Amino acid sequence: MPNRQASTSSAMSDDAIPGTDPNDTSSLLTERLQAWKHCVGYLEDYVSATEKVEKAHAKEYEKVLKTINNPLREGHHFDQNLGGIAGLFENMRQNTQGLANTHLETEKNIKGSVLPILDRLHKEIKNKSKELSSGAAKGAKEVEKARNTTQKHIELLGQQTANFSSSGGKMNSSEDPYIVRRGVLHRLSQQVMHENNNRHDLISVQNNFAQFEQHIIEVIQQALMTFNQFVTGQAQKQQELYSDMLATAQRIPPEFEWTNFTQRSSAMLIDPNSPERTVEGIAFPNQDHKSTKPLVEGTLERKSRNKLSFSGYSTGYYVVTPSKFLHEFKDNDNLRKDPVPELSIYLPDAVIGSTNGEKFNVKGKDVSKGIGSKLSGSSEIAFKAHSPSDAQKWYEVIRSVASNGPTAAYSSEPTSPISPVEHRQPAPLQTSGVTGKEAVASPVMATPSSAVEKPTASATPTTPAAEKM
Repeated sequence: MPNRQASTSSAMSDDAIPGTDPNDTSSLLTERLQAWKHCVGYLEDYVSATEKVEKAHAKEYEKVLKTINNPLREGHHFDQNLGGIAGLFENMRQNTQGLANTHLETEKNIKGSVLPILDRLHKEIKNKSKELSSGAAKGAKEVEKARNTTQKHIELLGQQTANFSSSGGKMNSSEDPYIVRRGVLHRLSQQVMHENNNRHDLISVQNNFAQFEQHIIEVIQQALMTFNQFVTGQAQKQQELYSDMLATAQRIPPEFEWTNFTQRSSAMLIDPNSPERTVEGIAFPNQDHKSTKPLVEGTLERKSRNKLSFSGYSTGYYVVTPSKFLHEFKDNDNLRKDPVPELSIYLPDAVIGSTNGEKFNVKGKDVSKGIGSKLSGSSEIAFKAHSPSDAQKWYEVIRSVASNGPTAAYSSEPTSPISPVEHRQPAPLQTSGVTGKEAVASPVMATPSSAVEKPTASATPTTPAAEKM
C-alpha cells in the first residue's frame, strides 16, 4: 500500500521546483512597458521636431517679408490708393506677416498643448514600470527565494534517506527522514503560497495592462487629434492668406494703373490728340535775320561744263544770298541730307553776262570747297530760266549784287559783231531787302542796243565780248 500511494501521488503531483523562471512574466511585462515608453518618446520627438520646424518657418517667412518690406522703387509711378499695385504689395506684406504669425502660433500651441499630453503619458508609463518592479517583480523574487529553500530541504531529505539505508535505521531524532520530510512539506507550502500570491499579482497586473494600454492608445489619439487641429488649422489659414493675395491681384482692373498714371503725368506725357510739330511752326533765334533771307531763289537749268557731255542742261536749285553768293543745290529738300552747296560763286568777283531770252551767263570761281571747285577753277556757267522774265529777274538781282565788286557785266552773246564801246559805271545799288519777288532797281547796263550812248570818264572795263570785237 505505501508503494502504491507513493506511486499514485508522484504520478498526479507537479514538480516541487518548477522549471519556469518566476521572473519571466514580470520581465516580459516590464519590457512591454519599455516598448510603450519608447513609442510615446518617438511621438514626442516627432511633435517636438514639428514644433521646431514651425518656429523655423516663422523665421523664414520673416525673411520673405523683408523682400517686399521696403517701399517700391519708383513707387510714385503706381497709384497709392487701395485697388492698385501699391495696394497689392501692402496686402502681400500683411498676409506674409500673417503667415509668419500662423507658424508662430502653431509652434506655441504644439508646445503648450500637444507635448504636455505626451509628456504626462510618458510619465504614467514610467510610473507603471516602477509599480511592476516594486510589486510583481518583488513577488517573483520571493518565489525564487522560497524555491531555493525548498530545494535545499529536498536535497537534505535525500541525504537522510540514504543514511537510513546505510545505517540500518540508527539515526538521530533530528535526522529522522520523517522529520525532514515534514520540513520539506512546510517549506513547500510556503513556496506554493508565494507562487500563488505572485500568480495572483501577475494576473492582476495583466488585467490592468489591458486597461492601461487602452488608456495609452486613447491618450495618443487625443494628442494627435489636438496636433492635427493645430497643423490643419495653420494650413487652412495659410491657404486663406495666399488666396487673399490672389484675390487682391485679380481685383485690379487691367487699365487701372495706366489710367491713373496718365492722369497724374498728363503734363509730361504726349497728348495723342495734339497736332504734330512742323518745321514751319518752330521759331528759333535769328531765323528771320535779313542775312538769312534770299534775294532770289528757285530752279534754274545749267548747261554742263563738260564739253564731252551730251546731257545738255540739268536742273538745280539756286539761291542768291545777301552775303553775295550764288549757291547751287540739287534740290530744296532740307530733310534727306544736309543742304551743302554743290557750287558757290562769290558774285562781286564774278563777271555777269546780259540775258538772251531765258538764258544768261555767269563767269566766276567755285568757292564751295568741294572736289569740283578744286578741279574746275574759274569757269563760265550758262543758265536757262523758265521764261525770259524769270531770266531778267535773276539777271537784275545778280547784277545788283555783283555791281558792288571789282567787275562789271558782259554780254552773253559772243557772236554779235558790235564795235568796241565803253559802258558807264552803274550807280551803287541798294541790296538790302531785295527778294526774288520784287523788281530790283538797277542802272542801265551797256548792251548792243545802247551802244549809242556817249562814254564817260568813269567807264568800266570792257566786257570780254567787247574785247574780242
